[in-house]
Formats: sequence, structure tokens, C-alpha cells
Amino acid sequence: MPAPQTHYFEVGMTLNGFGKQYTDLKMPVWAPGSYLVREFARHVEAFEAKAGGTTLRTEKINKNTWRVYHPKSKDFTVRYNVYAYELSVRTSFLDAAHGYVNGTSVFMYPADGKALASTLQVQPASGWAQVSTSLKPAGGQFTYTSSSYDELADSPIEIGNHKVLSFEANGTPHTVAMFGSARYDETKLLNDMKRVCEEAHRVVGKNPLDRYVFIVHNIERGTGGLEHLYSTTLSVSRNAYTTDAGYKGFLGLVAHEYFHLWNVKRIRPVALGPFDYDNENYTHMLWVSEGGTSYFGDLIVHRAGFVSPDDYLASTSAGITQVENTPGNKVQSAAESSFDAWIKGYRPNENSNNTGISYYNKGELIGAMLDLMIINETKGQKHLDDVMRYLYDEYYVQKKRGFTDEEYQAAVAKVAGRRFDDFFRRYVYGTEMLPYDTVLGYAGLKLSKAPVSSDAALGATVSTAGGKLTVTSTQRNGSAWEGGLNVNDELLALDGNRLTDDPNKQLASRPAGTQVKMTVSRDGQLKELTFPLLASTAVRYRIEQAANPTPEQQTVLNKWLSIRN
Repeated sequence: MPAPQTHYFEVGMTLNGFGKQYTDLKMPVWAPGSYLVREFARHVEAFEAKAGGTTLRTEKINKNTWRVYHPKSKDFTVRYNVYAYELSVRTSFLDAAHGYVNGTSVFMYPADGKALASTLQVQPASGWAQVSTSLKPAGGQFTYTSSSYDELADSPIEIGNHKVLSFEANGTPHTVAMFGSARYDETKLLNDMKRVCEEAHRVVGKNPLDRYVFIVHNIERGTGGLEHLYSTTLSVSRNAYTTDAGYKGFLGLVAHEYFHLWNVKRIRPVALGPFDYDNENYTHMLWVSEGGTSYFGDLIVHRAGFVSPDDYLASTSAGITQVENTPGNKVQSAAESSFDAWIKGYRPNENSNNTGISYYNKGELIGAMLDLMIINETKGQKHLDDVMRYLYDEYYVQKKRGFTDEEYQAAVAKVAGRRFDDFFRRYVYGTEMLPYDTVLGYAGLKLSKAPVSSDAALGATVSTAGGKLTVTSTQRNGSAWEGGLNVNDELLALDGNRLTDDPNKQLASRPAGTQVKMTVSRDGQLKELTFPLLASTAVRYRIEQAANPTPEQQTVLNKWLSIRN
């Protein structure tokens, strides 16, 4: 990275002992953990190959494969440049302040040699003194080794002058590479991260680590995290640490990404490893891998003492409210949402809420239901943690592979002592409303619901950006949907009066059935739409405790929320 301000990494790749007439080198099209084909090869420039000082013939044979002809030499060197200027947890980035390498977007691999070990040397830009990665040192400054391409690609690298912190959890050293300025209490931060990590360890009860690295990018607006085998990258709003909600949100992100070191990196659907870096890797189980991780992430923060039982139930209530007020929840199942992540999940548009549901949000609620069902069936002796432990031992340790959809259901049945085939058919692979009342009732809880409003609603979101009132989405079967209001319509007048603010504010108090006349500009032409306002269908849900729970219900509740008498 000799000129980091230009955003180019310069990569040199030496290959020894390749005896064929030619070798194909590939750049992945996606990053594991982020289910979208991103076409990383589009950022590659100046590809060339040499052997003993002689330039070799090369050709690009498809979008992400370069063929190097080396009939007279088994050893050769490849050089290429990578443009890296997208600071996200899924991509790579380089500027005058720091460099971040996400392996799949920078490193190529021999098509027939993913299993080969390699040595990596990082040459930081002038004046940079820190390199943080979970790759093992190989001797020499900033030199590391990986056992395979999968490990190299799954070990992000932070380069610059970032602050390096550390703590120990479960006998394992943990490093925290903090890039960017942020206000936080260092001692408190490390102690709280340690508590979260140790609580996460208790879920599966097995420690597969000998080291772990948190790479934290403190920026203006955080974007989330991405899990890796021995590390994670967290993108955090730099002011998050200064408020109670923001700080708990950070700890929740830590818990979620850290728990991934078990769930998905080791306990995984069979489709998610070994990876096919050329194509989509389809699975119906992201509601377990991501939604289930969201479920355990929230539980871990609660179990660690950062969130009270009441606040945990309030958060779960908010999750139910969000899912059940999403029209797409009735259209797309959690399993379908998982399978279609490649074409829908990472490509939302103005109609996404009407056609789909997040496997994160829906999966978290399914996890809660399964947990309560298992606790109830076993009279408080087992819970969803035991399913994770079984999957870890049976598939990761013994069979050394992922599990199928049916094997996951069988694991739940083994722990619970009975099968839940009807539940999976109706609520995981189907779109029926989850049986909240029945399942929450096992814990002496009930779900109350109340309309958000008894008045009418436009059923559209309106942007005020640029001084214009522009429709950005319409809700399936709502007033705007039925009345013909389109996304990108500019709203000019309501009932003959010029609009100067979001009409949702004016219409919120009108009774259902009221006729409205909306003047809009559509593709530069004026149109008048007249339609009745429909009643708001939004419902607010709240989990409440029953007045006199039975001893059996109290047992379930205590197990679920880790309440100790």
C-alpha cells in the first residue's frame, strides 16, 4: 500500500511447485456471512505473471478467473492491484488513515489449490505501525501463516495506527483493535466485553478458541458486524458508547457476532462450508444461523446482567410488533427468506416490506418459541442451548460437517423428547402467525394487542428530502396501495390545498372512510387521485405476565429468563 490515499492494495502472489501447463487463479464473488454476489473481481487491475524475470502469457477466461500459462516453470509470481474504497464489514478499504482487508475481496487462490497453506506478509504504508489479524504469526515482522485459503479469506486484517486493547475470557486471549476516535471508558468496556464473551461460552459450553480478535471501526454511522472463524469486524457509530441505549446496542452487537463463532462458523447448515466462492450457496436455514444468533445474542446480554427481564420482554414485544406489522410476513416464510437472501435480502426496494420478511427478525421469534416449547416439554430440564450443544458435538466435532434441514429438526426433537413437525411446517416453512398465546402461556405469559390508532392511515411513507414530498413506499392493501398512489409520486396538494409537510400528519386524525383528493406530479405530469382512507391496521403487541402463574409456568419462565429463586 505505497500510496494509500489512492485506495490501491498491491498484491504479489508467489506460487511454487505447480506442474501443469497453466494455472487458473480465482477471485471470490462473495464474502461468507454476507449472502450477496458482489463481484470482487471488478476491482482488480494490472494483472501480470512472471517466471524468472520472464513475462508469462495470461488471459482472463471468465469474470473472476485468470489463466497463467507457465509450461517451462513450476514456480511463478503474479502481481495485481485492488481498488479498495468501500468501508463496510463485507468489503475492503484503504485511505490515508488506515487499511482494512477482507480476504475474499483482495486475495486470489489457485482453482485447484484452496486447501494449500500459505504465508502472508503485510507491508504497511509509511508511518503505520500496527497490524491486527487472527492469522497466526509466521516469524518476521507482519508475517502470518494460514492453513488453507478458507482460513486466509476468513481472517480480516486491520492496518494502521489503531489502538490495541486486550482481555482474557475463558482462558483465551482476546484482542480489540479500535480504529477511529470514540469516547469510552476503556476499563469498563473491556470488563463488559469479557462478561459478554464468557456468557456466550456458557451456551455451548465448549471453547474452540486459542485466540480471538475484535476489529472495531468507530465511524459516523455504524453498519453492523460480520463474523469470522477466530475474529469479527464491528462497524460502530463513534458516539454509541456515550448513551445507555447506544452502549447496550454495542454490547448486543458484540454478543451477536461473537456467538457466531459457534453458530454458523462451526455449527452450520451443510450448504455453508466448504464454500463455493464462485456461486451462491443456498440454504433454508439462515433463520437459524442469523435469526437464531440474534435470539441468543439478546439472551446473552440479558444473562450477563445488562438487560433486566422486563426490558428483555419489552424488546421481544417490539420484535413481535415489527414482524406482525410487516405485510410480507404473510407472503414469505422464514425458510424462503433464507433461501432468497441472495436475490432479495441484500437488495431491498420500495416493495420489500410487502413481499418479504427478515430471517433475522422472524428467526429470532422462532428461536424464542422453540426455546419455550423445549423448556415446557422437558419440565424445565432442557432448553435451546442444549440443541446447540448437540449440534456442536454431533456435526462439528464428530461428523465434521454441517447439518441438513431435517437433521436440525431431529436435533430439536432429540432434546425435547418429541417432534415439532407441525410447528416447522406451519411457522417456519409456512406463513401462519406464530402461536404466541399458546407458547408464551407455557411461561405464564400472555400477548396483549391494541390498535396503534383507530383512525385512518395513508399507508405510505413520504420523504421530505430536497424540499419535495415524495412517496417512497406504499403498504400492501393500505389506502395509498388501493387508491393508486405510486412510489416516486411527488405530492403537491391535498383536497385542493397546497401540501407543505408530510400528509400523514394531517390525515392521522381523520376517520376511516373519509374521501381524499390528492394532486401529484408523476413523471412530470399532474394527476388527481381520489380514494377513501382505510383504517390503520397497525397493532402494538405487549408480553404481559399472568396474575397467578402455576408452579409449572413459573418453572418455564425461570428457565427461559434465567431467574434464580
